[in-house]
Amino acid sequence: NRKSVIEFPVPADKDLEELELELIDAGLEELDVEDGVVSLIGDYSSFASLSAAVEAMGITPTKAGLQRLPTQPIELTEEQMEEVEKILDLIEDDDDVQAVFTNLA
Repeated sequence: NRKSVIEFPVPADKDLEELELELIDAGLEELDVEDGVVSLIGDYSSFASLSAAVEAMGITPTKAGLQRLPTQPIELTEEQMEEVEKILDLIEDDDDVQAVFTNLA
């Protein structure tokens, strides 16, 4: 699925619950916090409104764009994961490749 993804550091002056409630009207579907980084996920069609709402709150995103997110992530064994990582490294090393998406969990 194509989704809007916006990331920024956890703001010290904003309550995340209030932030989430305010951004739902702008198209927010999911808010995750990991390692001090807030990730906002919304439908791809709401990217402009979600970005504008974040900026209107005085928050500067460190990352904002459209991404393909897996709908059915898969689990691999350690051995399978090593093989996949080798292939992904080769693909990413190709100058013509701009981004690589997988459904790995």
